[in-house]
Amino acid sequence: MKYSTIVLDLDGTFLDSEKRVSERNFRAVVKCHQLGMKIIFATARPPRSVNQFIPEDLRSIGSFIYYNGALITCPLTGINHHEPINSMLTAELLDYCLSCNPGLDINLEVKDKWMSLKEYEYSSITKVKELPEIKSLNELKNQEATKVLFFGKIDIESLKERYSNKLNIVITDNGELVQITSDKASKEKAVTLLCGSLGVPLEKVIVFGDDYNDTGLFRICGWSVAMGNAVGHLKEMSKEITDTNDNDGVAKVLERIL
Repeated sequence: MKYSTIVLDLDGTFLDSEKRVSERNFRAVVKCHQLGMKIIFATARPPRSVNQFIPEDLRSIGSFIYYNGALITCPLTGINHHEPINSMLTAELLDYCLSCNPGLDINLEVKDKWMSLKEYEYSSITKVKELPEIKSLNELKNQEATKVLFFGKIDIESLKERYSNKLNIVITDNGELVQITSDKASKEKAVTLLCGSLGVPLEKVIVFGDDYNDTGLFRICGWSVAMGNAVGHLKEMSKEITDTNDNDGVAKVLERIL
């Protein structure tokens, strides 16, 4: 078989608009695994929401990249890797962003714990029901953040100019969400680490994605598939464009290559 490993983004890719795994997508991935292919789920989400949306039958066969690469778990190799933002840089980043917009909605993820500066209804954005722990600014500034998230208006270009050499800054969800991780964390670095430990050449990897946080994966993997609903930049980079996430775009490609 030409490809030995599948890398799947979740939101906008493997999950439909209602955050469900379709039966057709489910069957296609299970069939690939049964034929010996390795499955890697690569998402911006934390472990707890992946557990909510991905069925146990799929969780039991996959390796996982969470938080855009800041947390990696792989039962096949025993890898459990965390790449946080150090607390001094977390504090500096929060102070800067709040100086730009004091009303900014700030969230921190620390491993699998969700923290926020204030109460807010996030379910319409995250599609999860749980609420974050409310923390003071000083408490947030003392954290070694796995990921920092901002909702609200901020000058992105100024933010990137100041921190792009220190942090990995990704804008997703139609520009509504700013996701920040350590500059040592990215989906492509995590996939490179996992594939190295699994003995899989990157040219043997097929990747599916839809948003800007998948661009690095599209550069390094052997075959890149953009969803029909993907951002234009990703479509331009891709080797192939499939159907949308609501029309089993992942399954339609996997069924063809089996």
